[in-house]
Formats: sequence, C-alpha cells, structure tokens
Amino acid sequence: MKISNKTLGAMPAEVSVPSYDRSSLTPGIVHIGLGNFHRGHQAWYLHRLMQQGLAHDWAIIGAGVRPGDAVMRERLLAQDCLTTLVELDPDSSSVEIVGSMIDFVEIAPSNGPLIAAMSDPRIRIVSLTVTEGGYYRTEAGAFDADHPDIQHDAAHPDRPVTAFGAMIAAYRARRAAGLKPFTGQCCDNLQANGSVLKQTVVGLARLSDPDLAQWINEHASFPEAMVDCIVPATGDAELAFVRNLGIEDSAPVTHENYRQWVIEDNFCAGRPPWEEAGATLTDDVHSYESMKIRILNAGHQVLANVGEVLGLETIADCMADPLVASFFHKVQTEEILPYVDAVEGIEPLDYLTLIEKRFANPKIRDTTRRVAFDGSSRHTGFVLPILRDAIAKDGKFSGLALVEALWARMCFGSREDGSAILPNDPIWPALNETAIAARDNPALWLAQSNLYGQLNAHEAFRAQFEQWLQLIWAQDCRAALRTFLET
Repeated sequence: MKISNKTLGAMPAEVSVPSYDRSSLTPGIVHIGLGNFHRGHQAWYLHRLMQQGLAHDWAIIGAGVRPGDAVMRERLLAQDCLTTLVELDPDSSSVEIVGSMIDFVEIAPSNGPLIAAMSDPRIRIVSLTVTEGGYYRTEAGAFDADHPDIQHDAAHPDRPVTAFGAMIAAYRARRAAGLKPFTGQCCDNLQANGSVLKQTVVGLARLSDPDLAQWINEHASFPEAMVDCIVPATGDAELAFVRNLGIEDSAPVTHENYRQWVIEDNFCAGRPPWEEAGATLTDDVHSYESMKIRILNAGHQVLANVGEVLGLETIADCMADPLVASFFHKVQTEEILPYVDAVEGIEPLDYLTLIEKRFANPKIRDTTRRVAFDGSSRHTGFVLPILRDAIAKDGKFSGLALVEALWARMCFGSREDGSAILPNDPIWPALNETAIAARDNPALWLAQSNLYGQLNAHEAFRAQFEQWLQLIWAQDCRAALRTFLET
C-alpha cells in the first residue's frame, strides 16, 4: 500500500503511524538537504514531539539547492512527505511512519522559492545537512571567499546558487519587513558546527552587504550541536524490506536503535522543546562532539578505507573480520582515546565499547563506500586533528599513519581482488592521480598541502607513512595490519 495521508489508517498493525492531525500542522522549520540522515534524526525528534501533542507549529518544509534534489522532492511530495523509518536492532526491528514534514520547496536555479519560504515569518529555524565539506572552508578552516560559488553569490546576491546565499537573501527580506531573523541550525558532523555555519553566512554577506552582515552577526543565532545516528543509504534491500511489510515507500530510511542530539540552547526566534523528545540541551556541546567525532567519525575512516580495498561491503563486515576489528581497537585505544575527555560520567573507553557494538550490528548495512565518501573532508576533519594532537604531545601515531596509507591505497582506484573502486570524492581525479604516482613515490601523497598542510614536514610521520604504503604495495593490506598489531 502506498503511504499517503489517506492510507495511514490502513497500515499494518505493527506499523506506528502519526497520532496527530497532519492537516493542522503549520511550518516552523525549513530544512536544506533532505537526505536519509535528516529524516531519520531531526525529523524523528520533531515527530516524537508531535506524538506528544507538542510542536504542531514547528512542521518541516524540505528544501534543496542542487538540481538533483528535485528527485527527492518528487518522491516525497508523491507520498505527502511521509517517510517510513525502520529501526534495525540485532535482535528485533520496528517500523514507524514519520509525518513531521509537510512540504518541499520547488527547486529553482536562482533559489527564489527557497528564499520566499525562509522569508515567511512563521519560519523560525533554518537547518542544514549539506555534508561536512559543504561549508566553503579553506584547508585551515577559514571562510573560502575565493570559491567560484561564493564569488557568484557575492556578485549576484538576488540570484544565489548556494544555500548560504539563499539564507542571506531571506535575512535581507526579513530585515526589510521588520521581522526577526531565523536561527541557523547546522546538523552536520563538524566540530563547532554552529560557528562554522555562522562563519560562512556572515562571511558571504560581508562580500555584498556589510550592514546586513552586521545585522545577522548581532541578531541571528547559530547554536552548536552534535548529532549521532547511523543511517545507511537506501538501496534495493531497504526498498524490498519495506515492500515485504506491505508498504510502498519510494524513500524509506533504515537506522540503528540509537540516537543522540546535543544542542546549545541558543535560538533567537524560539525552538521546539527538543529535550522532551530526548535531546540534551547544554552549554558544553564541544565535549560531546569531540568524543563522538574522534571515536565514531574518525573510527569510520579507520575502517572504511581498508574495508573498501579488501572488498568488505559494510562496516559490520569490517567488524566481523578479526584482523580489521583488532586494527580498529588498537588504533582507538592507543592513538585516539588518549585525546578524548570524559563527558557527563561517560568514559572514553566505555563510549568505544558502545561504538564497537553499534558498528558490529549486522542488520545495519552501512556500506564502506558510503562511509568512505568524501575522504578529503573526513580525513582532514576527523583524523588529522587527532594526528596533530599525537605529534604535539609526543604520543603514538603509527596506526594513524597506516590509516592515511590505507586511504592512499583506496584512492588508487582498485581493490586487492582487481575490481574497480569507482570515484568517491569531490576531488577524486586529483586523489586518484596522486595515489597512482604515490605507489612508486609515497612522498607525493603527503605533499598534497590542501590536505596535509605542514604535516608533510614532520619527519617521523612522513617516514612511518612511507613505510606503511611501501609495505602495502610490496605485500598487501593484511600484511600491514598484522605488522602493526605485532608492534
């Protein structure tokens, strides 16, 4: 049965459906970037509030700024913006239909419909999931004012191509109408993600309208947040699973039985009572996000690159491989955990135990390819900061050097069985060309200053990296893992 408002009452008995009247919902949030993570995380938290009779004036309007977003818009509008969520626990599963999203903005080249939606006085939060690499930052983390997209939006503020340019245009319209600004809420895996979003928005606004930039800087808010839930991409298996339940959903979402959302309580135009749905409101988001980003997100990169090269399809497959799992545990305990502080009584080693259990869940088919995507952002954002800490504090970093060598091996573009690894990074051509050259000259990989900065100048790190990459090519990845575990 195709999900829609009309068919909710006829869903199978084991499927939980909205108990609230969706026709009475009014919008309060525009969300840019309607991927699986948003629909399995933020949209779920809001749905949970609505199930309690709360936040009915905070419904979500979906949005996107890329032509490809029109595909998701068409799918969701065809089913009244409903989404089937399937929770996959190793011992059980549950299914619910989430109804907190009520519309999806038309995708247009100059983003006029999006600007109009964000200018609506009912909208008090604009949230985003546009990937870690989508915030126009330099290698050093500064605002990249020279990027062609940014230059376009600065020159044509009424016809922006970026989400941030569209936000600025809406801020301008709201100020002209005497309205308050909305809160900009980043839901991407970035340390200090609210500050990163503010840096991009205010930095871009300054290029075309310094007065508006000052107004945004003084009156808008950009709360820090940490988000966590493993939400795999939807493929044929997920579509078939939902069909076997008797539900026709062209965009279902599977997710693990764990969620966390830690939010700074800094909202200039109000907010839903997120804490009533299980979110943590705190002034110390950084400690939570540091633990999560270093153990979980960096840990994903420890596994995904070697998993791709070895042909291990999912993260759970990696954890089921004794050699790979042992490599993961040793790197974590010896080279990552020393640079993670405890949070609210949660010790880093206890959190690692939780992560290992979550990663090993065989029902979550989180592919190594998905996790390895955009390594140029994920290694620089998640792994290299730990490496810099280890170097600065004279700690161990041989395993982290091996992680980087395994990434270089993956970017070569083939697995050890000879099958091709298809392009999987926004800068894949450059990575692939360098990885091929680095097979004979490993130093070329670390010479990518846009990725490694001054790390290439550290003699001990450079020597360990080159040793690992040479061993990988002389023998294979498993030989490198065994050698590391024997040290």
